[in-house]
Amino acid sequence: MMETSALSGLLARWYLRHQNRLNLALHVVGIPATVAAAPLAILGSYGWAAVCFGGGYVLQFAGHLIEGNKSGEELLFRRLLKLKS
Repeated sequence: MMETSALSGLLARWYLRHQNRLNLALHVVGIPATVAAAPLAILGSYGWAAVCFGGGYVLQFAGHLIEGNKSGEELLFRRLLKLKS
């Protein structure tokens, strides 16, 4: 389980990368849509699961384009591949 201070630090860093209101709004819609894909897939609604997952990620990546920074996933892959951020 994550410590409260670690969680607050994580949320603070996340918020710093999501300052633009439109980026934040796209994430408010995109994150739940992406998460909703898992139960939809479990229930057998594969088409809706794909739409939610893909659409949610598109919204989040669009938000990062608007904000002018990289998504957390891109930063993670760059770190794992030892590429320049």
